[in-house]
Amino acid sequence: MKVSDYVVDFLVSKGITDVFGYPGGMLTHFMDSLYKNKELIRSHTNYHEQASSFSACAYAQVTGKPGVAFATSGPGATNLVTGICNAYFDTIPTIFITGQVNTNESKSGLAVRQKGFQETDIVSMVKECTKYAVYVKSADDIRYELEKAYSLCMSGRKGPVLLDIPMNVFRQDIDPTTLKGYLNETDLELRSVELEKMMSLISSSKRPCIIAGSGLKISNQVEAFRTLVEKLQIPVVTSMLAFDCMRSDSNFNYGFIGAYGHRYANFIVEKSDLIISLGSRLDVRQVGGKVENFAHQAKLIRVDLDQDEFSNKIKNDELQIKADLKDLIPLLNEFKSFPSKKIQWLKVCDEIMAKLKDKDLQKANIIIKEISKSIPDKVMITTDVGQNQVWVAQSFITKPNQKVLFSGGHAAMGYSLPAAIGAYYASQGPVFSFNGDGGIQMNIQELQFVSREKLPIKIFILNNRSLGMITHFQEMYFDSKYAMTTENEGYSTPDFEKIAYAYDLKYTKIASLSDVGSLHLSDGLPEIIEIKLDNLTYVYPKLEFGKPNQDQEPRIDRDLYNYLMSL
Repeated sequence: MKVSDYVVDFLVSKGITDVFGYPGGMLTHFMDSLYKNKELIRSHTNYHEQASSFSACAYAQVTGKPGVAFATSGPGATNLVTGICNAYFDTIPTIFITGQVNTNESKSGLAVRQKGFQETDIVSMVKECTKYAVYVKSADDIRYELEKAYSLCMSGRKGPVLLDIPMNVFRQDIDPTTLKGYLNETDLELRSVELEKMMSLISSSKRPCIIAGSGLKISNQVEAFRTLVEKLQIPVVTSMLAFDCMRSDSNFNYGFIGAYGHRYANFIVEKSDLIISLGSRLDVRQVGGKVENFAHQAKLIRVDLDQDEFSNKIKNDELQIKADLKDLIPLLNEFKSFPSKKIQWLKVCDEIMAKLKDKDLQKANIIIKEISKSIPDKVMITTDVGQNQVWVAQSFITKPNQKVLFSGGHAAMGYSLPAAIGAYYASQGPVFSFNGDGGIQMNIQELQFVSREKLPIKIFILNNRSLGMITHFQEMYFDSKYAMTTENEGYSTPDFEKIAYAYDLKYTKIASLSDVGSLHLSDGLPEIIEIKLDNLTYVYPKLEFGKPNQDQEPRIDRDLYNYLMSL
């Protein structure tokens, strides 16, 4: 059998049903092998390789299986890099397959920039943003390299891998029975003493608080975590990427923390005497620019799968537990006795939330909240990067079986639309894609994919005709000089109604809250829904650098602030 056939058979054997990519000369044998197996694995042609990489990320985020994206050599391969970084920083298992020039056309150490047409050393380029990247120079190595890449992709802290395969290797015949395999033995042992110390700290604390991170989603422990919270009965705040880990109607859900997080969530963290961080790396957007201001009276328990994350210490005396949440959460749920309820502490949390909950609502928050009420359960939601992402995290009312997908660490604009495509094929259900007027233009060509395949994707564009996150920064620190970010200053947006017409998509305009009732969100039709906002619409609350998380802008009345700090 050909190597290209073997690669496709391997993907099928791992339960992968969909792959995403763009055709190219060095991939033709792989493309033909996919075509021959189209009843077992579907190949989807995006209109840019970056979009393919984002679609693959979303497929993995929904299914838990590796997302697969492919591209040809040279510009095709380099166009994948943004998505590879996205997968690396957000711990998304993905397999990237790139075609490469024939081995006899490779520069192979020659002192030249390039020998083969579109030859580019993609492996060297992505070494720092993959778990494994390899140039497969011999057909005899294909089984070993596939098995190794898959194993590393799915084990430990998950992430992207890349296989760069020359065209002549793809077309070479092999006998699979003679190929050498790969064996990876990585067992992570959880020590009972760590669990006991963790539960002891929770029992002795008076004001414990859990920070739920996206590791709960990656380890498929969301439901088990919700069960654990009901047993512990202590408040939970989340990272932005994990805000859907808690049901909106949970009595223990106190919002998400950080620079653009809910005020009440940040106050609750500050008032805590113990923070239990589960699967969150506690980055600067969560803890603030001055880490000494973060929960300064609290002890800290950090649970993370990646030992390297502990090198970035938040507190000198933090308890660090290296563990996979898929092992830890079930063990915690099996504890026979749980700490006594912190009833007085929960009352304090409720009072803080009641006094701050509606302090910062913008038009966008109100409209998104209303739209979310009409979005059915068991669907996927994708967001882009920028104001739209924060507004969704702040105001979207999630239902129990909805999943919200973000681009977090790499924060790549242009993510939402191609991610919605990947999420559709992963879930086989409707997808609701939130975008800003800037991000949608990064991969606007994928509207043709949505139109071509008639995918049931609702594409919301929150249009304030500016790059709002940056204009806000410019207003605060550059005397409101909106260089390159507003109309007449080097930035503009198209007429999205005409864009919808050009791509043969339904179009609806939302100018006010009253227009939301006219939406038909369950009709299964692809549609652009433009939400009109004022030009200088900003996200609030917002943390100024160096300030404590709970003291966000615009600053609340000092009497109220001091009262909440005294609780």
